[in-house]
Amino acid sequence: MNLLRLLPVLLSFGLLAAHFSRADLFPLVVISLVIPLLLLVRKAWVARTIQILLLLGAAEWIRSMFGYIEVRKSIGEDWGRLAIILIIVALLTACSGLVFRGKSLKRRYKLKI
Repeated sequence: MNLLRLLPVLLSFGLLAAHFSRADLFPLVVISLVIPLLLLVRKAWVARTIQILLLLGAAEWIRSMFGYIEVRKSIGEDWGRLAIILIIVALLTACSGLVFRGKSLKRRYKLKI
């Protein structure tokens, strides 16, 4: 059942891996695919590390959004839909860390708050 609760985290890291793959940043692809394996360790630092990395991932989506918008503007294409999609992906990535607020995951990772 915890696997279902962790699904947003796994999906977020999968999307980040795809994003880095598109940019030909293969070391970051590997890191994005390996990080979820930390979830097998039942320690509080794992949950906090994952949460921080998800926030960094959301920041990466926002950073990329501005770059993609500049490209779209330079070739005269519409960029509004792109911005909306990437803002939503960034929000979902950032909010994925909230799964650790649930009782079962707090218990699994020995979180006090």
